[in-house]
Amino acid sequence: MRVAITYDWLNQYGGGERVLTELHGLFPDAPIYTALYDPSRLPAHMQGWDVRPSFLQRIPFAARRHQPFLPLMPAAFEEFDLSEYDLVLTMSSACAKGVITPPGTLNLCYCLTPCRYIWDLYHEYTRGLRLRPLIAPVAQWLRMWDQLSSERVDDFMAISHEVASRIRRHYRRDAEVIYPPVEVDRFAPSGRPAEDFYLVVSRHVAYKRLDLAVEAANRLGRRLVVVGDGPQRRRLEALAGPTVEFIGRQSDEQIASLYARCRALLFPGWEDFGIAPVEAQAAGRPVIAYGRGGATETVVHGATGVFFEEQSVDSLAQAMLDFERMSFDPALCRRNAERFDRREFCHRLREAIDRRVRAARETPAVPRVRTESRDSA
Repeated sequence: MRVAITYDWLNQYGGGERVLTELHGLFPDAPIYTALYDPSRLPAHMQGWDVRPSFLQRIPFAARRHQPFLPLMPAAFEEFDLSEYDLVLTMSSACAKGVITPPGTLNLCYCLTPCRYIWDLYHEYTRGLRLRPLIAPVAQWLRMWDQLSSERVDDFMAISHEVASRIRRHYRRDAEVIYPPVEVDRFAPSGRPAEDFYLVVSRHVAYKRLDLAVEAANRLGRRLVVVGDGPQRRRLEALAGPTVEFIGRQSDEQIASLYARCRALLFPGWEDFGIAPVEAQAAGRPVIAYGRGGATETVVHGATGVFFEEQSVDSLAQAMLDFERMSFDPALCRRNAERFDRREFCHRLREAIDRRVRAARETPAVPRVRTESRDSA
């Protein structure tokens, strides 16, 4: 079976790229078609892959800054000729699902989320921008194309119930939930009492709401260590009081050590899934998370962490105080995290793909029926 993979852009390394690594491991000979590619910003194990970027790659500096080129990405993916493949695995949070495949080629989408730039975070990303009147008609066109291109997908799989609900809302399509992989074996409980600091591990972008963690730590006088970097860093550092420390990007080993030593991970964003809470629990540490989105699927309130109800400093600070009156079992946190181990992901995803390939071979094409989300997670 001839297989290809599509991915929105390959110019950074984060949670999505970790999932892509596992997907590529299942199909190591599959080329990866992507809008933009910058191997210098990827780990060594990804630099030897067969990556085939679009015509956008020829635009100077585009590979390092993909966001302005989002309106051109539908054309970029539609230009790929995938007629030689039997199966196209489209891993998408934007436009990669919108490739045009010939009859007889199966398009299976493992959806990280419908594009948040144009859907649920559109107003947050454009609020206060002077160019918003110009952006609005482009965003409207992208939403229309996004819905149209969703019809090219033969079957959707989603990384969480949160994302499955967005697929149902925006595309009116069913989606099977297969949780993404977490390298649980990289983490382990320390066996020692927690040290007196809270932890954040995150890219510094607005929708992650790290400002809430910084201001809650300021208010309570609690020590907070912030790992990561991003465009919001200077703003967040300006908010920080004397108990908040920004330490930038860290190695996997250093992050594993911080997880195992921290009092708890703070996770104030509304996320699609959220790998950091699972990693923290794999290291035996609880999580204080906003009680919406993917965190509600990975954290057990009162057993492996605490939820706060509103995205506000007051709500997070109160949750931290409540947390400090509770106790948590590191072994229970670890067992909960093991549900999301990479081996489980590989088994479930491979089984789901094989099942759909068999069905496509055995069953003549029929109109799609849009139903409620089903769950194999």
